[in-house]
Amino acid sequence: MSQITSLPILDLSQLDGTAEQQQAFLDKLGRSARDVGFFYLINHGIDAELSAQVQQLSRRFFALSEADKQQVAMIHSPHFRGYNRAGSELTRSQPDWREQFDVGAEREPLPLDSGDAGWKRLQGPNLWPEALPELKPVLLAWQKAMTTMSLRLLRAFARALELAPDAFDSLYGDKPNEHIKLIRYPGQTAETSSQGVGAHKDSGFLSFLLQDQQRGLQVEVAPDRWVDALPLNGAFVVNIGELLELASNGYLRATVHRVVAPPADQDRLSIAFFLGAQLDAVVPVFNLPEPLARLALGPASDPLNPLLRDVGWNYLKGRLRSHPDVAQRWYNELLQQQPQHTA
Repeated sequence: MSQITSLPILDLSQLDGTAEQQQAFLDKLGRSARDVGFFYLINHGIDAELSAQVQQLSRRFFALSEADKQQVAMIHSPHFRGYNRAGSELTRSQPDWREQFDVGAEREPLPLDSGDAGWKRLQGPNLWPEALPELKPVLLAWQKAMTTMSLRLLRAFARALELAPDAFDSLYGDKPNEHIKLIRYPGQTAETSSQGVGAHKDSGFLSFLLQDQQRGLQVEVAPDRWVDALPLNGAFVVNIGELLELASNGYLRATVHRVVAPPADQDRLSIAFFLGAQLDAVVPVFNLPEPLARLALGPASDPLNPLLRDVGWNYLKGRLRSHPDVAQRWYNELLQQQPQHTA
């Protein structure tokens, strides 16, 4: 992994080809996910015009007045949906210099009884800006298309691990934890923080990033050695999350990555889509074939931020750490509790 200087490129259309082409894709998928945990995905089938609409509307959203954006501020949502101004989200206790708008699966809140698990509050409706009504239908259409495509890729991962194609189906079920994040990184000077977003791993199954032309995303390929994930037209940058690391007992590794803020006279727009498991799932360790199992190192878990096999608790833990203001308002009674269901 330390010799990697760029990310591999995978062509999803190979899954529509001959048996040999499909196997070539699966082999490259397995190698890429194990060796670096990041790759570019091309010919993925997502309509380019729809993705361009998402980018255009995202720029229009960030250009709204502060009052319009604060109308959908995340502090109003117990489901961690909505807008955050730059510096309000934390990674490793340091502020990320990006403004963002979070959208989850558009579902009704779960009925809650006294004593119910705190993660049940994560499901619920999104906040939508009144000043930009066209944002909702476009984002939900893109979310639906991305979910279909990402589930197809997740099934390919099962095949690459020599599991049944439907091995992960029960984990994402009929309510996968879909999550879109619109992100704008304002330019920073040499005197200000360069942390667009701090070094971290993603918590779900798979993450997809639609980049503009501004560089900034970096992948850690060896201790403190970083490779730029430069923009590639028409491609998503894909990385595996901690759920796949857990499920494969560390055969697949979720990789640390970060974003360096752009120069002062520029900004950077990214659209992220995260596919996660349904909130009530518990991640098992799948029995891999012996040649693969030999290479499984166990999941890497930070004792200060342990992985949890209970999906809802794992997501909630991350949200509480990243958004302390929202946590204080809606989850104050949970802040001193530490779930024990670790990996």
